[in-house]
Order: sequence, then C-alpha cells, then structure tokens
Amino acid sequence: MATSKPRVKVPKTASAGETVVIKTLISHEMESGQRKDKDGNVIPRKIINRFTCEFNGQPVFSCDIDPAISANPYFEFSAKVPESGTFKFTWVDDDGSTYTDEQKIEVK
Repeated sequence: MATSKPRVKVPKTASAGETVVIKTLISHEMESGQRKDKDGNVIPRKIINRFTCEFNGQPVFSCDIDPAISANPYFEFSAKVPESGTFKFTWVDDDGSTYTDEQKIEVK
C-alpha cells in the first residue's frame, strides 16, 4: 500500500480578522470493507474516518467520515484568523493511524 500523503493549502499571510480559505487533500487507498480479494475473503474496511483542523490549539473544523467518501478525501473550508499562528490538520484511519500536517500563517 502506498503511503498516505496529506497536502494542505493555507495562505502565508492574512489581515487580522480576515477569513481565509483552506484546502486539504490526502492521498489514501480507501477500502470500503465490501470487496473481496482473489481468494474470496472480505478485504477489511480502511478509510479515513475523522478529520480535524485546529488553529493555535482551538478547534476550527472537524468531521466524521463514512465509507462513501472518495479515495482521496478533499476538504475546503473557511476560517477567521485573529492572530498569527499555526493550523494543525489531523486525519485518522480505521486502523488507528494518524496523518498530520501543520501550516503557519502570519497576520500583518
């Protein structure tokens, strides 16, 4: 299986109180748990089931994800930035694996 790779796009700078658009995509080999392998055994479900975004430790966006999500989940959302800081993004897999990324933004 390929390694899951998160990609995140956050503006480098913003004005205080500005609302910015954040885009995330994670490359992940999703498996619904409904297919069978060549021997007829059910392939275990393996999906990203939770996504969260925090700004300076405070929750900004989160969602639970069901099996109908695409193989490479994409999220786009807005966040208001009152100060310079760091966005932390976390994806959680069915097997307990977590994938994270952090992006800094400077308020001018």
